[in-house]
Amino acid sequence: MAADTAQLKKVLESGGRTLGVSLSPQVVGQFMVYLHELKAWNARMNLTAIEADEDVITRHFLDSLAPCRFLDKVTRLLDAGAGAGFPGIPLKIVLPNLRVTLVDSVSKKVLFMRHIIRTVELGPDIEAIAARLEDKALVKKYAGLFDCVISRAFTNLPDFLEMSRPYLAPGGVIIAMKGPKAQEELAGFQPGQHDLVFEGLHEVEIPFSDRRTSLLVFRRPL
Repeated sequence: MAADTAQLKKVLESGGRTLGVSLSPQVVGQFMVYLHELKAWNARMNLTAIEADEDVITRHFLDSLAPCRFLDKVTRLLDAGAGAGFPGIPLKIVLPNLRVTLVDSVSKKVLFMRHIIRTVELGPDIEAIAARLEDKALVKKYAGLFDCVISRAFTNLPDFLEMSRPYLAPGGVIIAMKGPKAQEELAGFQPGQHDLVFEGLHEVEIPFSDRRTSLLVFRRPL
């Protein structure tokens, strides 16, 4: 369902402020282009089940910005199972100096992400790769290169930690973005597992929605 563009911008700007992220008119414009292209491509292929404009703003864009406060020292980020670009592309839009690698196994989603990277003019420091995180060639190429590996409802927590660990630099963080069952998933984590330290579960209320995103943060010791 289409919504008034001015109202959508207000929702995005206000939601960003609530999350501690200041969105300039240029950045808001980039998100509006992203929204338009997502809807156009979604009409031809199944990229997301979320179709209402304001739901895309809240449940995709604002939700993707929930981890921002944990990324102040991050320079290179890997988004595992990025799908239609969440959260990696919104994070790149608001943190333009961030170097981002987006990985997804579905080729049509990777083509869409590459289209967004070009259309929104995100620059050279972002790439979308068609691969599985466990692919040996990918692990060999990117081993230990990332300050942060992040995922948004990608897979179960034990598998995500196991697959992500090889990509993480010493001192880097893994952030698993989860829903209401985050605590249940965390129950299976053993201290020191995969040489990771659990740093906390942080619940973030997503503005203009009744949703909370749980951020499970793990760090690889130096």
